[in-house]
Amino acid sequence: MSQKTQNPFARIPAVDKVLLALEKLDDLPPLPQPLITNLVRDEIKAMREGVKEGHANVGEFEETVADIRGKLESFHRSRIRPVINGTGICIHTNLGRSPLHPEVVSSLSSIGQHYNNIELDLDSGERGKRGGFLESCLATLCEAESATVTNNCAAALILMLKHLANGERNEVIISRGELVEIGGGFRVPEIMEASGARLVEVGATNKTSLEDYQNAISPRTGMLLKVHRSNFWMDGFTDEPTTEELVELGNRHDLPVVEDLGSGAMVMTDEVAPIPHEPTALEVLNRGVDLVCVSGDKLFGGPQAGIIAGRADLVAGIKKEPFFRALRCDKLILTGMQETVLQYLHQHGTDQPQLPLIRMLSASVDKDLRPRAEAILDSISAIEELESGLVNTIARCGGGTMPKAEIPSLALDLMPKSMGLPQMARLLREQNLPVVGYVAEDRFRIDLRTVFPEQDQIVVENLLAIFGNL
Repeated sequence: MSQKTQNPFARIPAVDKVLLALEKLDDLPPLPQPLITNLVRDEIKAMREGVKEGHANVGEFEETVADIRGKLESFHRSRIRPVINGTGICIHTNLGRSPLHPEVVSSLSSIGQHYNNIELDLDSGERGKRGGFLESCLATLCEAESATVTNNCAAALILMLKHLANGERNEVIISRGELVEIGGGFRVPEIMEASGARLVEVGATNKTSLEDYQNAISPRTGMLLKVHRSNFWMDGFTDEPTTEELVELGNRHDLPVVEDLGSGAMVMTDEVAPIPHEPTALEVLNRGVDLVCVSGDKLFGGPQAGIIAGRADLVAGIKKEPFFRALRCDKLILTGMQETVLQYLHQHGTDQPQLPLIRMLSASVDKDLRPRAEAILDSISAIEELESGLVNTIARCGGGTMPKAEIPSLALDLMPKSMGLPQMARLLREQNLPVVGYVAEDRFRIDLRTVFPEQDQIVVENLLAIFGNL
């Protein structure tokens, strides 16, 4: 048969033949058979389409099987799983933000495995109040009249806007200097518009006066909104009214004042680490704002949630909004928040709460990090293909909080002799417990501030494994 008359699809294997070959492999990723079958079908289909369009070369059968096996491994690695964070970014958005306290995890396991009293009053045997215990705890922590939770801080903002800015009074006044993007392409103006509120921008990017707010107030104004600039800062020729001045203006016009704090600090951050002070919900409420919302999975150190705290009548109204049900938290988030806030309350007035994030931020370079780093260096000193040392670094809070904060830290400084840095980084990510570090100054670094002490030995074992010393 001539080249012209050869069937271009002849070398594309059948799905059943590939599946049979994969079944004979000993180290196939432990994926359910339907997932393996679907992936194989998709790959064979892609090969056929590629050949049809004239830009795909079909290799030998063994090569095809090996390629599909590699894609199965990559797909298996993409499931949510633990990793070791060696980036020095404490609240890493791509790595799940704040790690949870062990007691929180234990409670989640217990609640998840069993029935629970989420909406049962154990005293009366009647239907109970969902999240009532947590709401009382949060109100106590924030010294607020009332509090509630929703599934994230953006949802909390939407609920406050829907309740306070609707109908004929749907306008929300906000400074142009606070129209921030919160990450992932989402911006405060878009979130506000999604609530049905009408945005009224005042002032300039760098300067907004109290008079700007005053001049924008009309019979259509529903509320005054202040958004904390937690993920960037402005310096130089800037000015803005204080929260107290906005509150006084709101009181004169019978308008609620709401502040979106975002970061969720509940402790004095400048007392925890050599970092700037981040305003807490308690501080903002004491300045007179009617409602404040914060994130649960950032500086608060809990699971993803949005906390709303402030006036009891406004919180009660928000909970009656039909949209509240669509954004409410499930049993696991309520449990995670409940156990996290209890960590704060148990330490109230004494020490800082023993949350992983707080311990991470407060760790001393010389007393805590350096002894660990030296022990790791000693354990990997036998790896001839790896130059290793220590370097002083700067860790970050991350998660869109305190961008100016620079936390002195210490990192392993590694240079492989037998492979490139990208290959070393990839091999560390492919381990059973992946290690995620970063490249700086042509070296691979693992910042120990964000590595848990109990993970040090795993870092050692992973390095020994990829260099063939284990």
